Order: sequence, then C-alpha cells, then structure tokens
Amino acid sequence: MLEGWFLWFIIFWVVILLGSFAIGGFFMFRKFLKKLPKEDGKSDMDWEEYYVNETIHLWHQEEKELLSDLVLPVPELFRDVAKHKIAGKIGELALKENASKIDQDLVIRGYIMATPKRDYKFLRKKLEEKQINVDSYESLFQ
Repeated sequence: MLEGWFLWFIIFWVVILLGSFAIGGFFMFRKFLKKLPKEDGKSDMDWEEYYVNETIHLWHQEEKELLSDLVLPVPELFRDVAKHKIAGKIGELALKENASKIDQDLVIRGYIMATPKRDYKFLRKKLEEKQINVDSYESLFQ
C-alpha cells in the first residue's frame, strides 16, 4: 500500500500529467476545429495558406521586419503560428484591394484585424515608438 511521502509524490505527478494532457488536448482540439471545412469546402487554415501563398511575392524586407516586431509579445513557441495567421489576413486584404505590394498600411490594418483587442495596447506603443500615426486606424481598434 502507498503511504507517506510516496503517496503524495504519485498524486502530484498524476495531477501534473492530467493537467498537461488537458492543455495539450485543448490546443489540438482548436487546431482540429480550424481544419474542418466550411460551406465553401475550405477550412480557415486552407484559406490562410492560400492568402499567404498568393501574396508571398508582394512582401518586402521592411514589411517582414515590421511584422516580426509586432509579434514580439507572442510567446516564442507560438510566434511563427501567429505570424502566419496575421500574414494570411494581410494577404487577404492585399488580394481584396488588388495591391501591387504589401505596404506598412496593409501590415498594420491586417495586424489589427487578425489579433484580439488585448494586443492593441502593445501595438499602439510599438507604432508610437516607430513614430507611426495611429489616428487613421482608430476605426479598426473599435
């Protein structure tokens, strides 16, 4: 029979493992839902990939660096996924507007549209550091 410190050790590890499984399962389930096809036959991730691939030639180094700066508050483990999601939204905007290149305005608008409101504070601070006027984007912040 389990007694004393060994019992607590086993209980501790059971709790840690169950917590890890729950967290991993949550993120796997979210990814599964994003992969489910919608009415048009494509999933959210398929559309994201499509927009990135269709506009990859429109990106210049400055805009890539701006996007990299903007996703810095995202934990490093998830940064590439966040960058890809935001690039997909930027690509969607570029295709809808028939843009000839991805510019700073498209990057900022796409970032605002693709991220939750809790990220806006960092965005405003970062744009202020780069001396970019946010007045023209106020409607998107709502």
